[in-house]
Amino acid sequence: MSSELKVREEQSKGVVTISISGEVDIYTSQGLKEKLYQIADTTQLDIKIDCKELNYIDSTGLGIFVGALKRAKQNDKKIYISNLKESIKKLFIITGLDKVFIMSDDI
Repeated sequence: MSSELKVREEQSKGVVTISISGEVDIYTSQGLKEKLYQIADTTQLDIKIDCKELNYIDSTGLGIFVGALKRAKQNDKKIYISNLKESIKKLFIITGLDKVFIMSDDI
């Protein structure tokens, strides 16, 4: 059984910040996908994904991040990812996604 996933959206200082808490896996990912894709398709602002409270992400979740990035880039927007736990950061490094996303610990 997976942990509950919570996704919070906040707009300030010219960016949309998405705060994710819990676990992103095949069972919880649909809500995140809908939210991120909707924001990537409709906002004119860059997107910051705050992963401070993210405890786990699997390949389904990583795929959602990549899909959202593709949509954002179509509209000349950027996606920043911040506050990854060390174990999750390793996944980004192993998969090469640390080179695709703008990674930051201070946003």
